Amino acid sequence: MDICEILARIHQNKLHFQRALMSETLELTLTGNAYGGESFGRDVDGRMVFVPFTIPGEVVRVHLVEEHKHWARALPEKWIETSDQRIEPRCPHFQTCGGCHYQHIPYALQLEIKADVVRDQLVRIGGFEDPPLRSPIASLEPWNYRNNMRFHLTEDGDLGFVTFDKQRVFHVKECHLPEQELTDLWAQFDLNPTRAMENISLRNGGEGEQMVIIHGTDAPDLEISIETPTSVVWTSPRGDFILAGQDHLYFEIDHHQFRVSALSFFQVNTKTIPELVQQATTLLSIQPGQTVFDLYSGVGLFSAAIAESDVHVVAVEESPHACRDFSFNLDHFTQIDLYEGAVGMALPQIKPQPDAVLIDPPRAGLSRAALDALLERSPSRIVYISCDPATLSRDGKRLRAGGYSLESITPIDLFPQTFHIETISLWTI
Repeated sequence: MDICEILARIHQNKLHFQRALMSETLELTLTGNAYGGESFGRDVDGRMVFVPFTIPGEVVRVHLVEEHKHWARALPEKWIETSDQRIEPRCPHFQTCGGCHYQHIPYALQLEIKADVVRDQLVRIGGFEDPPLRSPIASLEPWNYRNNMRFHLTEDGDLGFVTFDKQRVFHVKECHLPEQELTDLWAQFDLNPTRAMENISLRNGGEGEQMVIIHGTDAPDLEISIETPTSVVWTSPRGDFILAGQDHLYFEIDHHQFRVSALSFFQVNTKTIPELVQQATTLLSIQPGQTVFDLYSGVGLFSAAIAESDVHVVAVEESPHACRDFSFNLDHFTQIDLYEGAVGMALPQIKPQPDAVLIDPPRAGLSRAALDALLERSPSRIVYISCDPATLSRDGKRLRAGGYSLESITPIDLFPQTFHIETISLWTI
């Protein structure tokens, strides 16, 4: 037997051992909520076990699917005691689909859970003993709120979502998260897929505008049939191709109109965006004549509101698509400077000293270079908008070490039925 055969047998034996372990079942009493949409309990050895689709207080028989020394993951097999707060999920794909995590939980309780998760992350990761957490702000609509949906393709070429276990793409027959206009577009969508297609996004703007964004690996080669007037854009490493209509949509937020191109980011919960903007401008406490930095500015959503206060706005955005939209959207303001580039590289090159800074980074949070540059500037107020309480807590720990105090943090639910949560926090020095 050569070395390759020996290694192969060792690997096979390891797999058999892991499968044997994962076939173990146990009875758990769920005692708390974890970030990621799961509840947790402890086994007889005190190891934490995370279980989806459950509610604290329930007693559930589970089988292990992932094991580590100090924690494990399991799937529920049988409910021995159910919570009196449990409700019937609206979607038939719930527990198969990886998109929703809380459909079995009343919306008011979802908000409580999300607030608890934010507090837990700040305590455990950030080291904050008693975070100044304010009451969560609910989404205006708990269902049919998304203006953007991304689909994958099944082996048969149908539109689908990735399963909860991330093992396959399944054909989706209904979903209760997109706005009604997207549901109508999806229903009459007829596509002959090609191998060059990776996934497809449907986006709904204002005034009846919709867009189909096809993410491909090569130049377009397809047939598509849509009865309603809809823009179709193919994006690929070889470039972007407009197959129908235009390469952008328009959104109107608080009397400001925003052009948003196919590859530009925009918040998905259109109806709740005004609340987020209002919270941001209030916390910035802007005075006329001040200088305010808008970092990770996107297409100018916050800069437009800030500029109304007769201040000098300095915006930084890395995406060239978003920068072009920003320039178009805020062309009528004269007191705005836009810098295209990574925040960590651009910030040290900007001369004005900010009185206040708004940051709205991606899920990964602030890069080390960006955080170093921000601390070097040391503005008196920082308003941090985050879509991940874990990375916020990590960055908050460094902000506190740099002399900042966390004055307040408010969860704003832009993602009902899921574990995702937006927060807006104020830091002062």
